[in-house]
Amino acid sequence: MKKQKPMVRGAGVLLPVTSLPSPYGIGTFGREAYEFVDFLSAAGQRYWQVLPLGPTSYGDSPYQSFSAFAGNPYFIDFPVLAEQGLLTQQELDAVDFGSDPVEIDYAKLYQGRYPLLRLAFSRSSHLDTKEYQVFCEQNHQWLEAYSLYMALKTEFDGREWLAWPEELRLRESGAIRVSREEYRAEMDFWKFCQYEFFRQWFRLKEYANQKGIQIIGDIPIYVALDSADVWAQGEQFQLDEQRRPTHVAGVPPDLFSKTGQLWGNPLYDWEHMKKDGFSWWKQRMRFSAQLYDIIRIDHFVGIAHYYSIPAEETTAMNGWWSPGPGKPLLEAIGSVMGNKRVIAENLGVVIPEVDRLLRISGYPGMKLLQFAFDGDASNSNLPFHFERNQVVYGGTHDNETLVGFFAHQKRKQLHFAREYLSVRKNREIPAALIRAGYASVADTAIFQMQDLLGLDNSARMNTPSTLGQNWRWRLLPGQISPKLAKDLCQMMKLYGRWSGGTEHESI
Repeated sequence: MKKQKPMVRGAGVLLPVTSLPSPYGIGTFGREAYEFVDFLSAAGQRYWQVLPLGPTSYGDSPYQSFSAFAGNPYFIDFPVLAEQGLLTQQELDAVDFGSDPVEIDYAKLYQGRYPLLRLAFSRSSHLDTKEYQVFCEQNHQWLEAYSLYMALKTEFDGREWLAWPEELRLRESGAIRVSREEYRAEMDFWKFCQYEFFRQWFRLKEYANQKGIQIIGDIPIYVALDSADVWAQGEQFQLDEQRRPTHVAGVPPDLFSKTGQLWGNPLYDWEHMKKDGFSWWKQRMRFSAQLYDIIRIDHFVGIAHYYSIPAEETTAMNGWWSPGPGKPLLEAIGSVMGNKRVIAENLGVVIPEVDRLLRISGYPGMKLLQFAFDGDASNSNLPFHFERNQVVYGGTHDNETLVGFFAHQKRKQLHFAREYLSVRKNREIPAALIRAGYASVADTAIFQMQDLLGLDNSARMNTPSTLGQNWRWRLLPGQISPKLAKDLCQMMKLYGRWSGGTEHESI
């Protein structure tokens, strides 16, 4: 297989679209997103890493989406729709999107956003436009199934497809044909949401690229059970004759969980996928390569081997490891990626097969500075162990912020960190750690916006295996300053990571 070329030396910021400020309850593809791109350019950055952009379900996790292809209607910017004459400012002002600018209220979003989108849809004349028709033609392979899936989900009060009437759950041809006719108008609404989502996203991406900023997208290796993908293409997954999963994904017990993690995602039928040339994965990666400049594959270890848990289990204790698709899947991915690049999330236990796949593919793996001081000089997360073709992070969306993490570490670990980073006080560790990441030989350094702002754990994005308070943090308007951009730009120049962007411009 053709080996991927290394990434250009540079740096970037991890900030989910949801975390952008806006008056409408959640970050969108509106003015604030463009201002953030301006900040990245002024700060000499090369990359903006986002979390998955798909429509979220119960729990609000972007890693559990209704579709591996569709976009989240929450990100559609209302002022853009107002400029098209589809909404009025008075109508926007009449909706309660939540009162806390630092935290997303997903219940109020759900209650307030969709009525406005339906109102905009009712006023839109997009159906007869050439642009809309081309969009539907180009995305027909996934858009038809997704729009029918969402129409039926709406009809059945949001229930998962496994709870739908049998003829629809089993996708009997007659029932599907009748449903397409019966719910045509509702399907058109969901297509309208996708049309507006991608119009706005590609406009924003083009602006970022013109500013020298590349978008790093993030895709979960698995898809949600309650998704259009599993409902419409059940043959790609380990399902029984009643289309219920036989085995599901997770990870075994470890130091962090005595019973392991039972994710519940249906496992792929890798044998079937291999026989049809990994057509579904090719479609997914080809589509993702249009959305992003670089794609991070979450839980890359699942390509080397995956943990299989019988679907009837209530914990992850009684699963087993099975070999993954390995090199043949990477070859299939490489055949559709063009000049786009992949980052492999290879955190956790070191697996020789993962290292082999990284070597033959050229994909860079990841290092986490947050965990560099747990042990001694042999810790592979210490910067002097890094190689060029790697991506160094302070922490990811699943970790504490750097300030929060080092606020409660043991004395021995803190002493090691101070000695290594040559600082005297514990509060100086996070900033010194960021500088060490930039100074390292790793081609790419990515830090969360929360860490660049020095925020504590109240700004944490996600605590794995918990529900209710995740994916909520947002930037305040004006929280990112020109001084921060200037300071970052100076470090980018000092450590050879400067993108050559519009340094020190007013933001």
